[in-house]
Amino acid sequence: MSNMRILDKVMAVAAAAALMLVCGFTPDPAQAPSADIIVTSAPVYNPVAALRGEERFPQGAQLLLLHAGKSEPLVTGFAATADANVSFDAKTVLFAGKQAASDPWQIWELALADHSVRRVSASASDAIRPFYLPFGRFVYAQRTPQGFQLEVAGKLAATALAPIDADAGSTVLQISYLPASAIPEDVLLDGRILFEANFPLGLGSTPDLFLVYSDGSGVESYRCDHGTSGPVGRWGGRQLASGDVVFTHGASLARFTSPLAGEDPITAPRAEYAGGIAETASGAWLLSARSAPAAHYELSLWTPGADALQGLLADNREDIVEPVVVAPRARPKRHPSGLHDWNYANLLALDVRQSRRGNLAVTPKTVQLESLDAAGKTVVMGRARVEADGSFFLSAPADKPIHFALLDENGGVLRQEHGWFWIRRGEQRICVGCHTGPEHSAANRAPAVLLHSTVPTNLSAVFVADNARGDDQ
Repeated sequence: MSNMRILDKVMAVAAAAALMLVCGFTPDPAQAPSADIIVTSAPVYNPVAALRGEERFPQGAQLLLLHAGKSEPLVTGFAATADANVSFDAKTVLFAGKQAASDPWQIWELALADHSVRRVSASASDAIRPFYLPFGRFVYAQRTPQGFQLEVAGKLAATALAPIDADAGSTVLQISYLPASAIPEDVLLDGRILFEANFPLGLGSTPDLFLVYSDGSGVESYRCDHGTSGPVGRWGGRQLASGDVVFTHGASLARFTSPLAGEDPITAPRAEYAGGIAETASGAWLLSARSAPAAHYELSLWTPGADALQGLLADNREDIVEPVVVAPRARPKRHPSGLHDWNYANLLALDVRQSRRGNLAVTPKTVQLESLDAAGKTVVMGRARVEADGSFFLSAPADKPIHFALLDENGGVLRQEHGWFWIRRGEQRICVGCHTGPEHSAANRAPAVLLHSTVPTNLSAVFVADNARGDDQ
């Protein structure tokens, strides 16, 4: 073992000892949850730094296990550990870790019975924020030249409790294709992955929440009320047992709930929240909050509706963040993929005149599909005809950033997307209109484009000049 590796371990143990001297549970044990809790302790925590490709824990981090009113290191022999996610049967924990300070973050799995550890990812760059998926798989963020991208690793095992095995037939599948970072936040009960990225997707600077299936298909905004998120955005989303998703704007909490097409504010004590809450068996919330930007995040317990937070764990030198309850939990549904091994995908729009921004008074003449080339330059893939009822049907390149512009008969832009999205190979996707939102449903009629032809306009194969006309190629 190198001297550097030994020094890393000595420093980690010394830091843990210091933490145990200055922090502990609230003096009233009755207020503490009965289940064990895992948290990340760090001198500095920057919640949305990864969206900028930066380090969330610039001075290191360590996972702590809170048990019977005391805290102790969850993992030993590592220079840094963070991002705990407990398995559905509460027997193992995924986490991001560095054995040496100079190592990239990698994904590891710890057995809670004996605290044995094994690495389940292997790459030359950072891999962070892992979450268990059903049937022996997990999702995480992998650093790439384009930013952090979502990847799914593991294998489709025969049994639901089959262990993750990085050395026996496992595969790695990239499921996001953006010119910017995407960071997983949770795996929802319906099997979709909740992730955060900047809005407009892949281009903006304001964090927001998005959804995608575990094969990378069906990417969409969780809600289309982006304007209500304000200049700081929203991040740190977690799903409750009720199905609601709770997140933070930093100085406030809010939620997405099924009956509403927009976010629902939560009346909570005045504080600055880190996001990433955990729900206890009693329905109370574990959350990280601080009184001011210069203060450290503390672990608190809050029962929705209560006037004040109840402090559980604090350290005047460390941020205490990312709480996770060590208890069995419901297994999300497994998403059956319908993708095909094609190099393109089909998109059907029913009426592009419809939009949350207001319906267009005129019908666009064509729709222009744009993508990015290898150098990151926007290129036009071509144009397809828009029918009188606002419908179009086209094939787009798979696994690449794409977006649309609606053009009039002179080629002028009537409306265009300002961010990017992607479509997976072999995906068949239908949209109601142009960013219409989840509260809109399709009209009960056959789109005119399919009455005209059931063969999509092919915009997937060849880049064409910016001034090309691609009507009905």
